[in-house]
Amino acid sequence: MTATERPNARTVAGEPREAIMASCRVEADESSAVVRLTGVLDAAGAEGVRLALLTRLADRPGPVVADVTGLRVVDPTGRGVFAEVRREVADWPAADLLLCDPAVDRPDHTDAALPAEPTTVAGEPAVPTTVAGSATVAGVPAWPTVDGALATVAARPLAAVLTADLAPAVGAARQARELVTAGCRRWGVPTLIDPACIAITEMVNNVVAHARTPMTVRLAPQDNTLHLAVRDHSSHLPTFEGLSPPDRAGGRGLLLIDTVARRWGSSPVGDGKVVWCVLHPDDEVAHRD
Repeated sequence: MTATERPNARTVAGEPREAIMASCRVEADESSAVVRLTGVLDAAGAEGVRLALLTRLADRPGPVVADVTGLRVVDPTGRGVFAEVRREVADWPAADLLLCDPAVDRPDHTDAALPAEPTTVAGEPAVPTTVAGSATVAGVPAWPTVDGALATVAARPLAAVLTADLAPAVGAARQARELVTAGCRRWGVPTLIDPACIAITEMVNNVVAHARTPMTVRLAPQDNTLHLAVRDHSSHLPTFEGLSPPDRAGGRGLLLIDTVARRWGSSPVGDGKVVWCVLHPDDEVAHRD
């Protein structure tokens, strides 16, 4: 059971849907999964771009496409921010980051052969992959057109994602458990109902007791694992200090999550955070044995 530590992030200046970092603008298309980046991205703007992308991924279920058609990257830190975001959300439910850059010059049809020579995306060498019509840049899939990237997003049906917006009130944990139970039954992982309910109860109760803000509960299967997340609007990150002294009241919520989850962690986003965990059926079998 692993707790993943995330560093605190700086606040992005501007509104969440259109953040401006120095000479780089990040604008979310509310009607689609596209986030457009324009201008010049340097080291000073990298953290702001990272936070803006994480906020969009936290507020919208499913993958996000970062359109860098109008972006010029002039610093290695800026080039690496997209891969950093993708690593950060790897364990969030159904979250992923894709790139659109015309520099990935591939035919649009699905049988297109990958070119012998790699091109560049956002200034970084592009390494051909087995995904027809795409390349990867430091682990981030990239397409030459927005339509190509969105076609990949459409191929990942959001029917396999359950989301609920909850108030920080008595009964929120019960509603979250009902959602988790329905998801586990729908996705054929009934053995994860009990541990997932334990984890989501503690995650939601932490928001009710400490953050005291509205929250979004999200869950999705991935291969044979179950991914849970709770997004709130408090910047205070949970801290795990191991076993609580027997004479101390409370403080055992994160210990319970650490016990039932294979991995868990928290990620700062624009006006709050995402607390997430991953559960695996094999772990539950091992506990019973």
